Amino acid sequence: MIIMIGSDKLAKRKKVKKKARRLATFGFVSVILIALISFTVLKVIVEIVDKYKEKNDLENKLVSLQEKENELENDVNKLKDPEYLARYAREKYFYSKDGELIIRIPEDKEEEK
Repeated sequence: MIIMIGSDKLAKRKKVKKKARRLATFGFVSVILIALISFTVLKVIVEIVDKYKEKNDLENKLVSLQEKENELENDVNKLKDPEYLARYAREKYFYSKDGELIIRIPEDKEEEK
């Protein structure tokens, strides 16, 4: 009977070792899965933050382009006016009316500052 008691203990030890090995394997696999899921979630969060930054940059660019479009539309409307167009051509390209003399006076450098 002593042998039987010893074999019972041996069988219990084997069961405990099997159970411990199973738990260790399950724990190891769980840790790896948690690490992979965490890495994936972190990667997605970084991509989302990058997309928000890109969105804000593009919105700012859109606003500046809309402002520029408005300015250009105003310029087009001004250039449709013949009086403005004539004055613009005289100022920009030094065109003159009959009998006009164009004299260019340099601006002072102090006034530019």
